Amino acid sequence: MSTLADKVQQALTQAIENDELVLPTLPEVALRVREAAEDPDVSIPTLAKVIGNDTALTARIIKVVNSPLLRTNREINDLQMAISRLGINYTSNLATGLAMEQMFQATTDVVDRKMREVWNKSTEIAAISHVLCRNFTRLPADQATLAGLVHQIGVLPILTYAEEHSALLSDSISLNHVIDRIHPIIGEKILRAWEFPDPIATVPGQYLDFSRASVKVDYVDIVQVATLQSYIGTSHPYTQLDWNQIPAFAQLGLDPSTLLQEDEDLSAAMDAAMSMLQ
Repeated sequence: MSTLADKVQQALTQAIENDELVLPTLPEVALRVREAAEDPDVSIPTLAKVIGNDTALTARIIKVVNSPLLRTNREINDLQMAISRLGINYTSNLATGLAMEQMFQATTDVVDRKMREVWNKSTEIAAISHVLCRNFTRLPADQATLAGLVHQIGVLPILTYAEEHSALLSDSISLNHVIDRIHPIIGEKILRAWEFPDPIATVPGQYLDFSRASVKVDYVDIVQVATLQSYIGTSHPYTQLDWNQIPAFAQLGLDPSTLLQEDEDLSAAMDAAMSMLQ
């Protein structure tokens, strides 16, 4: 690792340990949606009113409910009907995840491009996670989608730091080194600060631990396998690993040599999940 990457990593690690790292805050609309959904007596009109204040998010929820993935018999154009069809928890998780896209924006072109790259990868992994979850587990797919959308959230403070330190910004190799090394620790810290439930909060910190063996299938397994599957057909170092030695595949009951893209139904489901989240 370069001296610069080493120095930055030490500075950021120190800031994390001393609680001095400024963590991003959850978007206001996501906070309000979560707060409403946590009320056991919340009604669909109440939740619709909260989401309805954000026209872009409303449009995204309606797009999701009409996705071929959810097999709605007739087109839904009304937010209350969309929530009724998806359910309150599903809508809340989806709205929370999708609202985060607004966080992946920056003032400098270089950082903005990098943030968009990270968000696009997150939506791809969220889509694969959705499909894996629905087809290979009994866990709720909306939670797996949310886990996929937030698994790289720890990259944000690193890019914010880079925006203020031009030496790091102009050295993409060092920047990528720092991101790879410490975004998992920062990501878990952010999700814990946001009081995300434990099964999702642990995902950023553990999804790159390829020797991890869970007691039973969980969202870390799903996001990990989704991450690996997302690199099939590339020269990424993860494709050089021996996937037969990665316990997450066994937890999902998935043969590591199975390529989701080659299964017609799964491939169509992934395309539908991808367009649903974009």
